[in-house]
Amino acid sequence: MRNQTLFIQQLSTILTVIFLSGSLSQASEQQTSQNIFYAEDIKEAMTRHLAETVSKEGIFDIYDEITEEDLELIFSQIHDPVRQIGEDVYFACTDFKVKTHEEKVYDIDFWLREENGYLKVFQTKIHKEPRNSLIYGWYKHPRYTFVNDEIEYLYD
Repeated sequence: MRNQTLFIQQLSTILTVIFLSGSLSQASEQQTSQNIFYAEDIKEAMTRHLAETVSKEGIFDIYDEITEEDLELIFSQIHDPVRQIGEDVYFACTDFKVKTHEEKVYDIDFWLREENGYLKVFQTKIHKEPRNSLIYGWYKHPRYTFVNDEIEYLYD
């Protein structure tokens, strides 16, 4: 009887180990099918994107759909924090100065997602435009804000 009890306990332990190892390997396979990206990965992807889109003269061209202007901007910085939005979308906010007037600064947002193992920009929007105030001088005036990581336009 004692041998039977010992055998059942050992068998139960073996089956538990087999079950857990199967569950762990299945979870591991699911995890490796979707890469995990961190802040430095987002910044690296942004650096790569800017290297591909900024001209040799250092100009980033973007069309402003609101003012219907072609803008020539000079990259200034990537804001912290960059972040993940949702399950597979990443986000970076940046500053660009106007080529002919460096006090004028645009805040431009970039959305990225994984493509062939790398983060790639799939959407770019002007978040804030330069405005001048007698009291404050040049400042960045927002066109939209975020509510639960979704864009909410401030003006029509």
